[in-house]
Amino acid sequence: MPKIGIAGCGRMGFPMAKALRDAGFNTQGFDVRPMTEFGSFQGSMALTPTDFAADLTTLFTVVRDQQQTDDVLFNDQKLIAKTDSLTHIVISSTLSPKYVRELRARVPLHIKLIDAPMSGAAIAAEEKHLSFMLGGEPEDIAHIQPYLDAMGKHFHLMGGFGAGMAAKVLNNLLAASSTVATRLVLDWADELGIEETRLLDLMHTSSGQTWFGSNFNDIEFARDGFDTENTISILKKDVEAAMDGAPDNADVNLPLTLIAMIEKLRPR
Repeated sequence: MPKIGIAGCGRMGFPMAKALRDAGFNTQGFDVRPMTEFGSFQGSMALTPTDFAADLTTLFTVVRDQQQTDDVLFNDQKLIAKTDSLTHIVISSTLSPKYVRELRARVPLHIKLIDAPMSGAAIAAEEKHLSFMLGGEPEDIAHIQPYLDAMGKHFHLMGGFGAGMAAKVLNNLLAASSTVATRLVLDWADELGIEETRLLDLMHTSSGQTWFGSNFNDIEFARDGFDTENTISILKKDVEAAMDGAPDNADVNLPLTLIAMIEKLRPR
């Protein structure tokens, strides 16, 4: 069977790799963390980049940022240089649309590129209900669709390569807005003597409804404060990615305000 690789087996990549494995695909993961962190899945993790690259046909990158994407493809792991069997690279990290579009000139033309960032947080990855925003040629997306079906539930075709990422950072800009606003009103509710559960129930059935508020008690990072190593800081990174891909002369006052407020979030 073709070998599918997941580079970056963190809070999103790990359940994605498990979903592919559960669906019967020949799946191998790779991560820089110790193998002991992957429990019974250790047997499906590559020990070295060279092992990971062997016979690899489709690569999903689910690493944290652009630097780690460069490391996987060109620098530390050098996966492109280590394999001649690779036919498709799927970018599933949330990155700057500008950076993603520029990958086409850096990756050999015989390798097909698809951007497929996802939404739904770790809970959706674990339940195999991710939403994917897809950019690329229709035949390339059709090639990876069976893998997407194993991991997700909703698939949005946004256009050519890079369009999926542009849509994702716009979606995440809205998500950051609702995250900051929800945390703000919950903090104010504390001061006003309104019980958290009652306000969340109200918001869920009223005009203040958001994905973040309606799933507040299920989202693993919902109560976190800002830390450079956690998901709240990834939210900041995603807002910065949206700004990097913003139209010329765009008003970036709201994104800048969101970044400042994200950095001020404290554990709840």
